[in-house]
Amino acid sequence: MANMVKKANAFEILNHWVMAVSFIILAATGFGFLFHLEQLNSIFGNFNAMKLWHNWSGVVFAVSLFFTIFHYLPVSLSLGSDDIAWISKAGGYFSKKAVVPPQDRLNTGQKLLYLIVLTVGTAIAVSGLIIWLRPAAADIRKWVLLSHLVHNIGFVLMVTIIPLHIYLATLANPGTFRIMVYGTVPLEWAKKRHAKWVQKMGF
Repeated sequence: MANMVKKANAFEILNHWVMAVSFIILAATGFGFLFHLEQLNSIFGNFNAMKLWHNWSGVVFAVSLFFTIFHYLPVSLSLGSDDIAWISKAGGYFSKKAVVPPQDRLNTGQKLLYLIVLTVGTAIAVSGLIIWLRPAAADIRKWVLLSHLVHNIGFVLMVTIIPLHIYLATLANPGTFRIMVYGTVPLEWAKKRHAKWVQKMGF
């Protein structure tokens, strides 16, 4: 059996799936609101029930996002020359001949994904809260309208980015998905994709 190394702890795995499930509910109900899909209304019971599912899933998503920011923001911001080189070669996804620099625990693509999700997710959470509370004061109304715009743009970005993330974490990089199930990867797999991290860990 291949030597295995731990790449994600139980909390990271749990938080990842809490965020994933809450996002799926938010995306489904969001499509229902945006396109007035009566079929989705019936799945959740009715429009008001779907709205409750959306709002409270948003709360769960926001809490999960907070823990993600706390855990991943510092490392995601630690972009250096190797990351610039990785970007210039598009991570080697478009050419098997491309030689990308050794990567840390998170590769450059993962760092950029986290930065996008944390930024867009925060914008969605804050704008969603404003829409939910809907202040009645006239001088606040413009902020509610702006929040709708931000919320919808954020929604479009997220439903575009997340499927790409799923593809890159499954079909494009076999073996990656198991990290968010078991928390471990084969040592040889880690050496190939996260050589800098493996060296730091002394494996």
